[in-house]
Amino acid sequence: MAILGNIIKGIINLTDTLSSETNHVEAQKEVLQNLLETAKETQFGEAYNFESILLSDDLQTSFANKVPFFDYNSLNEKWWYKIHNGEENVTWVGSPSYFALSSGTTGKKSKRIPVTDEMIAAIKSSGIKQVTSLNNFDLPVDFFEKDIMMLGSSTDLDEKDDHFEGEISGISASNIPFWFKGYYKPGEEIAKIEDWDERVQHIAENAKSWDIGALSGIPSWIELMMQKVIDFHHLENIHEIWPNLQVYTSGGVAFGPYEKSFKALLGKPVTVIDTYLASEGYIATQVRPETDAMQLNTENGIYFEFVPMNPDYINEDGSIKQNAPSLTLEQVETGTDYILIISTVSGAWRYLIGDTIKFTDVEKAEIKITGRTKFFLNTVGSQLSVNKMDDAIKHIEEKFSTTITEYTICAKRFEDGEFYHSWYLGSDLKGDNDKIATALDDFLKEANNNYKVARSKALKGVKVTVIPVETFHDWNDNNKKKGGQVKMERVMKEEKFAEWENFVHKA
Repeated sequence: MAILGNIIKGIINLTDTLSSETNHVEAQKEVLQNLLETAKETQFGEAYNFESILLSDDLQTSFANKVPFFDYNSLNEKWWYKIHNGEENVTWVGSPSYFALSSGTTGKKSKRIPVTDEMIAAIKSSGIKQVTSLNNFDLPVDFFEKDIMMLGSSTDLDEKDDHFEGEISGISASNIPFWFKGYYKPGEEIAKIEDWDERVQHIAENAKSWDIGALSGIPSWIELMMQKVIDFHHLENIHEIWPNLQVYTSGGVAFGPYEKSFKALLGKPVTVIDTYLASEGYIATQVRPETDAMQLNTENGIYFEFVPMNPDYINEDGSIKQNAPSLTLEQVETGTDYILIISTVSGAWRYLIGDTIKFTDVEKAEIKITGRTKFFLNTVGSQLSVNKMDDAIKHIEEKFSTTITEYTICAKRFEDGEFYHSWYLGSDLKGDNDKIATALDDFLKEANNNYKVARSKALKGVKVTVIPVETFHDWNDNNKKKGGQVKMERVMKEEKFAEWENFVHKA
């Protein structure tokens, strides 16, 4: 088997050597050109006169001037509903083979996002890029002989009319290349099990027969799976059963808040590689060990635009105002928060994906996710982004020697008529909630001047409630969102927060 490992690593080395350094700016211009050329005779392309955009001397500016911003609701209400009614050539040529179901972190109804064959091909190309980039991480030859555990939603997709439906992780796993199937775990039979707890039980029962070298999935669900395996086999850590586990590919959410609890389940360090796979496409992946930033997949079916993060550009429902300025990759700067806008080979156009990012290296097109537009807490002028909240949680973990893997927050008016930030923390932390609240408050005052100003005016104070982290998992389960691409709501509106508090009190 060592020969096989050498062959695989040799192919990766050769592929990496033959591929020249990408000019990301030029790659993006080419992607936009191809998107417009392909879709110019669709209903959408004719409505927004793609033909005239293609004749423009400045394709990117003309595109931004003629096509409005969309989010899921507006694109679905104006265009995608036609696809659901059986029409073809709506926002992309033909009809999609799949629909990715995503309730994301907000909303009660699942979104149904088109996934075309071209998008499947783009995701595969970005996946190959991720594999070839492993050459940069100096992994031993025998790593390339080990099994890879990909834990997402069920691959047993629902067949409806002429397409299939499921979460994007299930769609992606159901389309893995034939040559990869021998390495893929938990295998097709277990991966099709719809019930999360039953699927994880089967994984625990079969864990001894697998030689896992890499794990891939959202941190919270990977942790639960590892804990189940550890408990089932009465182990101290996951490396007692999978001694060759060397890589964890994280995705969907920032890994930082989970780092401490994740490491507690390990027997030795692993290489953590961040990825950014959304229902709308494979956005970015980490390609080198010197940074935990991810490189945008600029060559594979997605054109990116960037709106400077400013509360004045965001409507109350989290959508983006049409007068907001958009920048190209050529125009962005490092260290600034941007709202991410994408146009794709699945027929999403100038689409607000809902995430905010910042560039760490523009030339390499490397980014970090900084939050969600809907999770930007500005009810009373505090202007808190998720990355600041994550930093505050990490501070509390260190100060009180604990782990907090889940949390949610609401700017809520209490009985005294004043606004408070009400935090619920998922932890086994025992102690005075007022002391925790003071520590959170003090940290955020130092980290964010807008928050400090708000605390001297409309924001009266901070309240903290510590609950078992299992309550967060039960909440997701109760909302039919356990496992897969699930992300816990970091910020809730008051109406949703009232539902949450009722659930917590009944738990």
